[in-house]
Amino acid sequence: MNEIHLRTPLKNEDLENLKIGDKVLISGIIYTGRDAAHKRLVDLIEQGKELPIDIKGQVIYFVGPAPAKPGQAIGSAGPTTSYRMDPYSPILLDRGLKGMIGKGPRNQEVIDAMVRNKAVYFAAIGGAAALIAKSVTSAKVVAYEDLGTEAIRELKVENFPCIVANDIYGNDLYKKGVQDYREE
Repeated sequence: MNEIHLRTPLKNEDLENLKIGDKVLISGIIYTGRDAAHKRLVDLIEQGKELPIDIKGQVIYFVGPAPAKPGQAIGSAGPTTSYRMDPYSPILLDRGLKGMIGKGPRNQEVIDAMVRNKAVYFAAIGGAAALIAKSVTSAKVVAYEDLGTEAIRELKVENFPCIVANDIYGNDLYKKGVQDYREE
């Protein structure tokens, strides 16, 4: 298994050599967002309005982090189940989003949108929320503060650990894992 360092914003050439199962450490800026924030972003797109963040080349982490303790940038920050964002992800991918981080498989429409837009889906490790939070060096709310923990945050991260679950070629680690298990 390869270990790859990526820096946001992501470009097509950053993603061309990624394969499912690759361990990735992301550094730079990533954004947080869950279903309520995703719905608002898609509503703005459908109304022809400008988004509150520039998503081109960016990564959205599906998380509603816990409040930060003194001396920490962010509280516990474990991934949200990604299928909740499936209705919104293709539209955001078509607008230039390059990466998503969450847990669990994505539907075929999302996978097709990733292939079409040369984007990837990274799996974060559920149950490692405190460890993941240690890779966050700063966090600030940049949109939808009224959503509380589900507001969109801009996170500065250093070596945020994740695994390629879906690459730009349509390969799916979740499907491969089931297939490999059945073959054993």
